[in-house]
Order: sequence, then C-alpha cells, then structure tokens
Amino acid sequence: MIVVSNDGFNLTPAWRSIIVIPLSTSQAQARRGPTAVWLPRGACGLDRDSVALCHQVTTLDRAKLTRRLGALAPEQLLAVEEGIRAAMDLG
Repeated sequence: MIVVSNDGFNLTPAWRSIIVIPLSTSQAQARRGPTAVWLPRGACGLDRDSVALCHQVTTLDRAKLTRRLGALAPEQLLAVEEGIRAAMDLG
C-alpha cells in the first residue's frame, strides 16, 4: 500500500481512515494503462517489482497498517500522482 492521504489526517489520532493505493505484483495489472504505475524492486523497500493500482484508491483503518517500508523517490511519487489524476480525470 502507498499512503496518499494528507499527513495532517495521518498524524491525527482520532482520524481512523487512511487513503491508500494498493500494490500488485501481477503482470496483467501492469498492462492496465496510465493508472497502473510500475515500481521496481527496491523502491521504498519493496522486495518485488510491483504496480501501484491508482484506479483502486481506497481507505483503510489505520490499525491495518502495521509497518512502514519506506518512502517513494520524488519521480516515483510524481508518477503515482499522475496515475491518480488519470484515474479521476483531474487533467
């Protein structure tokens, strides 16, 4: 999962929901178009090549998140942002 919700929400103990982008290792998912963003093994601590599924933005209870692997590099974060824009037609 990539946490994309605002840090102000993420750091507020009473705010239970976190907005996330799920990840997949499926090659089929990698071919889904501009809303599927490829992240190579090692990116932010990933142990396998993965795809950020920006068309599947969802929320989770913060208790479901048990550990942090790392942070995306700026160019990877920009690619995920572009995937979210494409998924939501934000131009």
